[in-house]
Amino acid sequence: MENKLNLPLKKKKNEAESPRLDPLMRALKALHSAGAPESMTEEELEHQRRSQEVLGRLTAPMAGMDYEEFSLGGMNAAWMRLKAPHGSRHAILYCHGGGYTSGNLGYARVLASKLAHVTGYDVLSFEYRLAPEHPYPAAVEDALRAWDHLMLLGYGARGIVLAGDSAGGNLALVLCRRLKAAGRRLPGALVLMSPWTDMTMSGASYAERAESDPMLTPEYIEAVRAAYAGGRDYASPDLSPLFADLTGFPPTLIQAGDHEILYSDSEMLCHALERALVPCRFEVSEGMWHVFQMFPLRKAAAAMESVARFLLER
Repeated sequence: MENKLNLPLKKKKNEAESPRLDPLMRALKALHSAGAPESMTEEELEHQRRSQEVLGRLTAPMAGMDYEEFSLGGMNAAWMRLKAPHGSRHAILYCHGGGYTSGNLGYARVLASKLAHVTGYDVLSFEYRLAPEHPYPAAVEDALRAWDHLMLLGYGARGIVLAGDSAGGNLALVLCRRLKAAGRRLPGALVLMSPWTDMTMSGASYAERAESDPMLTPEYIEAVRAAYAGGRDYASPDLSPLFADLTGFPPTLIQAGDHEILYSDSEMLCHALERALVPCRFEVSEGMWHVFQMFPLRKAAAAMESVARFLLER
């Protein structure tokens, strides 16, 4: 395990307090402000989802990129590619975050463009169905459809990187588990940014880092897990992949900020992967928050460059 931090956090001045970041931070935090599931009106959810679409389209770094939206059997999907031809037969299947209740192609553009830029790989993102209208297993079924699309295009499983942030990290892990259970080939690598791995919220960071996390609250996690899980056992490995049999999983890169309540989800996943003898690299960025890679920061750029190095090493 690399760059592991375990010290209790104290409030301190960091990049989140920079005046240039304040408007973007406020906008992103507003997109993670769900009420209790029973109070989530259709209007509130629709506003949240529209705002994510607009924010993603405004902030995604698109210089040198080609972006192509298409319908994948009725599901909205998009390719993000470098304009310069590269001839690679590698691709990234990217699962966006949003607590399984929000997120769309516009929102996915930010990290999809960054992943394509640093790796040179084509990146496929997709608009999986969202809770509470479509609770588990709708998102998993849609992720499997996206995976099968790549297989039909002729990509080899080992040539695919499965990536995801937050709930998208959860989805990537559950998809990998589904493929393994079906006896199918697994992706060549997993790249997980602030993954949500434990819906039981058993990690110490949910309480210890609640004050230092500028993005998420325990109440938000409770709300979106109830909307997605629909009364199921939160400890099920299809909801909390932390508790799955991870034997045989591909080499995994986990990135997290030390100021986030989901820190324990990343740390415990790394330990679980190591127990399963899966090569795992855990990178923690000091002073950073949930999915900080989305922001125009030096540490975000460094984290994305680390993704590229990790994949080159594979």
